[in-house]
Amino acid sequence: MIRTELSAAGIDDPELRAAYQRCRTLNAAHGRTFFLATRLLAPDQRPPIHALYGFARYADDILDDFDSTLDTPNRATRLQQLSDEFFSSEEHPGNPVLAAVRHTARRYAIRDELFDDFLTSMRMDLTITDYPDRDALNLYMKGSAEAIGLQVLPILGTVVSADEAAPRAAALGRAFQLTNFLRDIDEDLLRGRVYLPADELAAYHVDRELLTWCHTHRTTDQRVRDALAAQHDIARGVYRFAADGVAMLEPRSRPCVSTALTLYAEILDRIEDSGFAVFSQRATVGNARRLRVAGAGLIRSWRARRTHVASDAPRSGAV
Repeated sequence: MIRTELSAAGIDDPELRAAYQRCRTLNAAHGRTFFLATRLLAPDQRPPIHALYGFARYADDILDDFDSTLDTPNRATRLQQLSDEFFSSEEHPGNPVLAAVRHTARRYAIRDELFDDFLTSMRMDLTITDYPDRDALNLYMKGSAEAIGLQVLPILGTVVSADEAAPRAAALGRAFQLTNFLRDIDEDLLRGRVYLPADELAAYHVDRELLTWCHTHRTTDQRVRDALAAQHDIARGVYRFAADGVAMLEPRSRPCVSTALTLYAEILDRIEDSGFAVFSQRATVGNARRLRVAGAGLIRSWRARRTHVASDAPRSGAV
């Protein structure tokens, strides 16, 4: 399968093929929902999407690998090295993830500033553990989520101008991350971080101390439940805005994005259905449901790809 994808994408160099294979392996191992959605893309679209995921995952592992003995200064050094290598003029980086993502960035003319924004947010995670308000959190998400949505846009393609589709693509990245913030609040506390605006929590008399109490007792205090319900509503609003962007994409890309949007939004459903019991269980969408949604998307993807191929075929008499 991977050989077919790489060939479809016109990636023939053996070293580059191995680099893209490494990124695909990272995606399959760590991004289950995202990887499932990528199966709905056309084969030539999958390798560059895997490369972008591999780069994001590589940076994230520098920050959050619990098994690592790296302290904060060493993590900062590793991130800076990653940045230096990415923006280096060196033609053939030794890191396979960097080789694949740099090839993708050049091929699809993905702006350097999107990668710089991403790495800036990763550096923020080294020293910032709380966000006083929505503006501060949005600044973090500009690089950690919105930039990724904008990175994938040239690969997905659009039927409108890229500038028109960009706000919706950025919002989709933000919606996915807001979902992660709610689902993973307990895990983030273990890392010493709270990715929810402190002033919005305070409106419900919630602070880090109360969140820590919930973590310790594996329960959700009613005040926290009310605060999380408000955050849930905000995330829902972002999904609604982002969903209008699906029709702006090339038809062959819509089943993938629609499937990812549906499955991630259903994680919010599971959180709500549990009574916001995020300190005692991790909200997931069951495999049966995932397969039903993906199966329907696969049919739509197959039809869209057939139409795409037919529209690209030379017409009779064409030169």
